[in-house]
Amino acid sequence: MVLKVFFPLCCSSAESGILVGHWISQQSSAVVLAVLHFPFIPVQVRKYLSEVQRVTQVSVSVLGSWTNSKQEKEESLSQFLEDLGTLFSHELWIQISKEGDSKFWSCSALQKHHSKPKEEEIVLVYYDQRKVMLCHLHPPLHTATSADHGAADATKLAAIFETVAKSKILFMTDRYDEGPIKLTHWQSDGVEASIIVELLKQASVPACVLLTFLLSLVSWICRSRVLKFWPLCFLWSKLSTCEQLGHRLQHLQLVSSNKKAPNQTQLMRKANVLVSLLLDVALGLLLMSWLYRKNRIGHLADTLIPVADHVAEELQDLLQWLMGAPAGLKMNRALDQVLGRFFLYHIHLWISYIHLLSPFIEMILWYVALSACLGLTVALCILSDIIALLTFHIYCFYVYGARLYCLKIYGLSSLWRLFRGKKWNVLRQRVDSCSYDLDQLFIGTLLFTILLFLLPTTALYYLVFTLLRLLVVVVQGLLHLLVDLINSLPLYSLLLRLCRSYRLAAGVKFRVLEQQDGKPLRLLMQINPLSYGSVVQTYRLPTYSCYPKDSWTSLCKKLFLGELIYPWKHKGEKQ
Repeated sequence: MVLKVFFPLCCSSAESGILVGHWISQQSSAVVLAVLHFPFIPVQVRKYLSEVQRVTQVSVSVLGSWTNSKQEKEESLSQFLEDLGTLFSHELWIQISKEGDSKFWSCSALQKHHSKPKEEEIVLVYYDQRKVMLCHLHPPLHTATSADHGAADATKLAAIFETVAKSKILFMTDRYDEGPIKLTHWQSDGVEASIIVELLKQASVPACVLLTFLLSLVSWICRSRVLKFWPLCFLWSKLSTCEQLGHRLQHLQLVSSNKKAPNQTQLMRKANVLVSLLLDVALGLLLMSWLYRKNRIGHLADTLIPVADHVAEELQDLLQWLMGAPAGLKMNRALDQVLGRFFLYHIHLWISYIHLLSPFIEMILWYVALSACLGLTVALCILSDIIALLTFHIYCFYVYGARLYCLKIYGLSSLWRLFRGKKWNVLRQRVDSCSYDLDQLFIGTLLFTILLFLLPTTALYYLVFTLLRLLVVVVQGLLHLLVDLINSLPLYSLLLRLCRSYRLAAGVKFRVLEQQDGKPLRLLMQINPLSYGSVVQTYRLPTYSCYPKDSWTSLCKKLFLGELIYPWKHKGEKQ
């Protein structure tokens, strides 16, 4: 049997004493947590270890002895350390010694209650106690063939990491504390503490209580019946700004909650949300300060009206081109003139609406810039809603053209089934055979001919306004992609991976320090950090999507049949 002894690097220069740690019988592993120095009273040691075990729920015991002699090893000291095993109840007694400044260590393990004590084959593994205690071990992402083997290795490692992490109370004992117990561990030279940090913790309690109360009040107002009336509920469900405000309200409630995170994943989620909020607000304040400098809002308002007029003029020129002979195509003149004048009238109404709002444009932009203090994502969502309102006439043109084109496509497909003696069975949702009389076939032939010859004119208008609508959707999609990136990116986890890579562990690797006959194999355990892609995949924050996700096949099918693409609906609603 191979005995694995995990020894902390911080104890390699400690004075002689006894080894305190945890024995994992399933793995034949001993995890050394601290070195307890002479002199000590065995009764007080047992009492202290039982108290630590009660608090940490970890079976902490005396595993053996540790000798660090700068002179030649004395026989009396060796015998004394071996006799210490009779005072404690652990079955396996481990003896580790370091002789002078030599790099060679000796390690032995004796079975106390055997008639013939036999020495075990030992592997001495050094580990950084601070890094192991602070890191979070993630399960490996293995393929299906090696999943069982990887899960078994991960379980063994997790037991060691969990032992060190749960024994945090043991590391709160200072070497300079006045008491009967003197320990050496990673924090024995002085417990790291900051008065400023403690004061901030105490001051944050009433602030979090006040913030929680205010957020609860806002949530109650949002859930009240006032917002359930038609105009307000329509705006709240359709505007992306309202969706983003609701999303950030949930984040604030999560951060200000006084409930302790149940596990490491939830704690990291809270930290990621907090950093995302702070970065969002900081970027929003930078944007707001830039807009208010040098009267940029006034210049933007003066530019907006000429740009809207220019867009309207371009649309008028496009419609005049469609009403003629676009690209030499022969259109149905009567339908072409009706559709062209219909859309020109809408553009005229839109220009009048824009000029009616022109005196208030600067004031509207001033308040929109002020809303950037709520975060850059809120400002981007407001910009997306403004683009949707400014291009509402393009959306109307697209809906008109799509509905007219869709009506003709479905009419032609239905009449084509009539020619083949088929019909669509609504109840069974299938195509069945059907016999038609002469009058029905005659009327169907007339309607099919009319719709077929009017289809190119309708299809041209539909194609042009679909391209314009797609252009607007691409711009809004880029804005929402940026908003989703800020909302979902785990910034705290990425910064932790960059600055403290050991905090996010994917596994460990072992480096051979010494391998010599007659000496225990000495290894150094090093932490393998989680890759950046795995960090994003593991800690990515949930977000909302303003549009339902469609595949390219579904999108092309909708374009061909004239169905509305990316309608003004949110994720989760029926199409």
